[in-house]
Amino acid sequence: QVQLVESGGGLVQPGGSLRLSCAASGIIRNVDTMRWHRQAPGKQRDLVATITGGGTANYADSVKGRFTISRDNAKNTVYLQMNSLKAEDTAVYYCSAAVERVGRIGYFDYWGQGTQVTVSS
Repeated sequence: QVQLVESGGGLVQPGGSLRLSCAASGIIRNVDTMRWHRQAPGKQRDLVATITGGGTANYADSVKGRFTISRDNAKNTVYLQMNSLKAEDTAVYYCSAAVERVGRIGYFDYWGQGTQVTVSS
């Protein structure tokens, strides 16, 4: 099996920063594209940032210039550095990853359980 575990969420004041982490574990051969998503109460889940296996990053317009996605391939971990946080960034943040398991052909998407980020004074 493959598990993704997020950490780093919490309560922060507007203008503050948080760093989220998401580690993939299990019988893994390779991890390709990794993504961060978020879902605010009563809203759909939106894609926030993407990073390919080669390190190419893309961002939603709403977070460009404030959030930075990065990864450590040796640790199968993706990070989301969030700066200049706003109240509208409040949401549950989820990571996902395209993972190739040992003994199984092809990449499959796995999801973490989510971590709450609340931006409030």
